[in-house]
Amino acid sequence: MSETRAEIVTGAVVLAAAVGFLVYAGQATGFSTQSEGYPLTASFRSVEGIGVGTDVRIAGVKIGTVSDIELDIQTYRAETVMTIRNGIEIPDDSSVVVASEGLLGGNFVEIVPGGSLFYLAAGEEILDTQGSVSLISLLLKFVSGSEE
Repeated sequence: MSETRAEIVTGAVVLAAAVGFLVYAGQATGFSTQSEGYPLTASFRSVEGIGVGTDVRIAGVKIGTVSDIELDIQTYRAETVMTIRNGIEIPDDSSVVVASEGLLGGNFVEIVPGGSLFYLAAGEEILDTQGSVSLISLLLKFVSGSEE
């Protein structure tokens, strides 16, 4: 009887540790079921390395996430929706760039604020965009000496 009780207690401790780990991992990664913010859209030629949940940053500080990516079948561009945290206003002449954290790092979306006194409203589009640059194609151009 005491062996059964010990197994139950051990199982409960392991289960509690697993639940605690999941809660901690969710908080550490910023995972949240509620999206408190407003949407902005942008159209990119290429969003290679970007997916739903990717960070949106200004000056290296996370201010939102990518919430949707779809292909526009008329223009063959990636239509991206970003959810920006409430209280952060983006000037209407800002640009958005798919940036890389380094050679081995992941990609993120960086907003470069403009100097306008007017701000983008929810659902508006950032027009000045620059898609991701393929590291492999850059290396191939360097190796081959191409100046294209």
